[in-house]
Amino acid sequence: MDLVAGVLAGDRLALARLITRVENDTPEGREALNRLFSHTGRAHLIGVTGSPGTGKSSLVNLIAKAYRNPVDDTPPCKVAVVAVDPSSPFTGGALLGDRVRMRDLAGDPGVFVRSMASRGALGGLSHTTAAVVQVLDAAGFDKILIETVGAGQSEVDIARLAHTTLVVEAPGLGDDIQAIKAGILEIADILVINKADRPGVENTERALRSNLELAHPERMRFGSCGRGGKDNQPKTDLLQSSADEIWVPPILRTIALQGSGVTELKAAIERHLAYLRSSGEWQQREHERLQTELNQLLQAVLVARWREGVSDAELREVVARLQERELSPLKAVEQLLDLDAVPESY
Repeated sequence: MDLVAGVLAGDRLALARLITRVENDTPEGREALNRLFSHTGRAHLIGVTGSPGTGKSSLVNLIAKAYRNPVDDTPPCKVAVVAVDPSSPFTGGALLGDRVRMRDLAGDPGVFVRSMASRGALGGLSHTTAAVVQVLDAAGFDKILIETVGAGQSEVDIARLAHTTLVVEAPGLGDDIQAIKAGILEIADILVINKADRPGVENTERALRSNLELAHPERMRFGSCGRGGKDNQPKTDLLQSSADEIWVPPILRTIALQGSGVTELKAAIERHLAYLRSSGEWQQREHERLQTELNQLLQAVLVARWREGVSDAELREVVARLQERELSPLKAVEQLLDLDAVPESY
């Protein structure tokens, strides 16, 4: 069975099987990625990240439903969901519990949900997430929602993959400042306060807005939401194109369990998409995303090629000398790579 042809023809079984091969990094999966690449570049990639317990999975479920059942005259979008779960340090597997919260999407032929184990990768994503997204893009999905593990401030890799990044927070999770440190806040295109019916939502929004001003001081000069121009006045028409247009992350409130605020959130996502296309930011993000993917692949291939030429005994000897403090780590690298010195820009 030609899985690539099946994926391009809309065969869901072929899609599921090919994604498994891509996740396992098989030769068949690699060849399929080569064949599918020319069919990619059309999907809108939407990242959803934030602290554990903020309701990311429930929110992703509602966003997908909103795109499948639009309340306006826009046609339904084909939606794929990639949910990355933390993997067990012992078995390497994952609970894949996000599917429990996405049962509403079951049976919809226009929705495809794939859970992935992080397999020990840091940054909130799996090593093969970008490759799986590429397969889904080639399969013709209009919107691809990528939900990260939910591990906190380290989850910035999603910003290098997604076109639009949602950072989800919730009241009552402890220290507001700790929950929204700039490392995670700076990647946000849209800030979402979920579970907004809880006490303390005003404090959370106030803290978010204050930290947003620290993270994006130039952007915040133009208003609290949308984009602004040279006159420092907020733009009311967020779809208007301008040489000086600036996107300021809006702060939205939602209650996923009640479905409240999802229509406004979907509208904000579409405004950001329009901004990306009108400002040229879409091409810039695509460039950066592909550059990052190329760098990661180069590192993986070069390390694998180097490892083939080094025996286990030689590597154990170097590690033993490190342990005895006979070699520094940098000197060990120089020895293993047969270098005169480690490059300054390593």
